[in-house]
Amino acid sequence: MKKIIFMGTPNYAKTILEALLNDKEFEVTLVLTQPDRPVGRKKILTPPPVKVLALNKGIEVLQPLSLKDEALIQKLKELNPDFIVVAAYGLLLPKEILEIAPCINLHASILPKYRGASPIQECFLNDDKISGVSAMLMDEGLDCGDILGFSIFEVEKANNLEEMMQILAKLGGSLIVKVLKRWKEINPIKQIDALSSKCSKVKKEDGLVDFKDAKTLFNKYRAYYGWPGVFLENGMKLFDVKLIESESQNEAAKIVAIEDEAIIVTCNKGKVKIGSLQPKSKKKMSAKAYLIGQRLKVGDSLL
Repeated sequence: MKKIIFMGTPNYAKTILEALLNDKEFEVTLVLTQPDRPVGRKKILTPPPVKVLALNKGIEVLQPLSLKDEALIQKLKELNPDFIVVAAYGLLLPKEILEIAPCINLHASILPKYRGASPIQECFLNDDKISGVSAMLMDEGLDCGDILGFSIFEVEKANNLEEMMQILAKLGGSLIVKVLKRWKEINPIKQIDALSSKCSKVKKEDGLVDFKDAKTLFNKYRAYYGWPGVFLENGMKLFDVKLIESESQNEAAKIVAIEDEAIIVTCNKGKVKIGSLQPKSKKKMSAKAYLIGQRLKVGDSLL
C-alpha cells in the first residue's frame, strides 16, 4: 500500500482526494489544507471541503499558514510518504518538501498553456474548444514541471465555471490513480516553455461587462460564474446568460424580445439572453419582472 500526503482545499481537490480514498492501493496518512475562512454575509468561519472529508474519514488535518515551518517539514519527513499529491492547495511548495517524495500536482488545464491561478477562467475567456487536467511532477517553478499524464475533454460540455470544475475534478481523480499505479512505467515529458502563458488570480473588477460583443459577455459569464459574477458599469448583476448569436450588427443594450421570464438584448455584435438581474442594492429578480418594474418594453434600452 502506497502512503500519500494530500494537499488541497476546494471541492475540486475534495473530489480528487475521494478518488484516492476509494482505492485500496493507497493510504492517505495526512491532509494539508488552507485555514478555515469566513464565508457569506455573516462571515461564518467555514472549513474547506477537503478538511471536512478528511476528518469524516478519520485522517489527520493540518492547516499551516506557511509551508516553511521547520516542525512541519520534519513531521512530513517522519511520515515517509511514497507520494505527495497536490490539487488546488493555494501555496507553493518549498524545496525542502519537494525533496521528501515525488510531488504531483493535478493542474486544471493542459499544460503548458495556462500556468498559474485561473486556468479554467482563461479557457472560457479565450473560447477554447479543448481543456483538461495535467498531472505534473512539481519543481520550484510555477506549474512548469515535467508532465506525467493528461486527461482531455470538450469545453462545450460545460456551461460555466462550476460545471467545468466538477468535470475536471472527476478527470483529475481518475488521472492521479492511473499515474500512481503506473508510476514506474511513466517517462515524464518536459514542458515547452515557449508555449506557456501565465494566468493571474481573478479580481472582482474582472467581472465588469458591457454590450459591445455578445460572445465576450457570454464567455465572461461562464468564466466568472459564482464569483465575481458579471455586472454592468451601473452595478447591475446579470444571471442566467446565454449566447443567442454572435455575428449581427446592432445598437447596444436594446431589448428586442421577451421569452418567458427572460429577455433578449442586443450587443454591438450579437445578442444574448438574460434570465435574471440584480440592480445595485436590490434583490435578484427575473429579467421580465425588472422590465415591468422599470416600465420598460421591447424596443427600449436596458440601460
